[in-house]
Amino acid sequence: MTTIDPTTRDLWQVIAATDEVPVGMVETTVLLDVRLALTRDTSGNPVVWRRTNEEQDDEIDPETVLDRLPVITGYGYVWTSLGNPPRELFPIPEYAEADRKNMSCGSIGLAVSAPRAVENFLDMGHFPYVHTDILGAEPHTEVKEYDVEVSEERDEVLATRCKFIQPRAAKSATEAMEVEYVYRVPHPFCSVLYKSCPEDESRRDVIAIFLQPMTEERCRAHLLQSMIDSESTITDLRRFQQTIFGQDKPILENQYPKRLPLDPRAETPIRADKSAIAYRRWLSQKGITYGVIPMAS
Repeated sequence: MTTIDPTTRDLWQVIAATDEVPVGMVETTVLLDVRLALTRDTSGNPVVWRRTNEEQDDEIDPETVLDRLPVITGYGYVWTSLGNPPRELFPIPEYAEADRKNMSCGSIGLAVSAPRAVENFLDMGHFPYVHTDILGAEPHTEVKEYDVEVSEERDEVLATRCKFIQPRAAKSATEAMEVEYVYRVPHPFCSVLYKSCPEDESRRDVIAIFLQPMTEERCRAHLLQSMIDSESTITDLRRFQQTIFGQDKPILENQYPKRLPLDPRAETPIRADKSAIAYRRWLSQKGITYGVIPMAS
């Protein structure tokens, strides 16, 4: 049995898109090396419990499950915890704005640890090479100087003034533009990205990645978009984001080691890695050991 550090055990962890859990049907998944079952009861409320080898999924009545795990819903997803989670999820206030198109963009398995996937999400340096002619293109390969802070008050990593020239920054973009990004890491296995909105310069589109740590070297990426886009359909927006993530997946899965080394000397840092270095330091300070290679004491 893998040892789960106390911080990770007490976090809310994403496990499924809310609209993909049908009433009365039992789904199964893995979280932190623990097999789980989930369903929705007749009132539509999600129910999650530890799954045993003796259970026959089609014979379970959710009303009779007594040993339930904590459950919360937020941002279109079901979250649970193996410990004692906080009362609420981290805030994404833009999600509640009435004119936004909010959508889950799929749950995609990755043969890599959840922290590795978060770190990849923070990396702008790969845009011209992995997302060519969409999020980047040569010769515009420079990652300009940007700011990073670890906020003790909000308990998150924040990267600001991140700017990059992108041929097609969003589904609604009609020409290349310099895009400004803000990255938040409000949860050890989740990151929220705010980027310039082609349709409204005063607001920002929101893209989030919620990682479900299944094992120390395997996770599922649950993708969220909250967009200001009056022209595109939900299907088109979802397809655009899935195209981007499909380009990331093979690159990410070929990284070695699959767990994220927290020692800053383990991998050669460059300016583009400034947010990743802060993220690693933050994980180390929080005592996270799941899915990482801790610093030698």
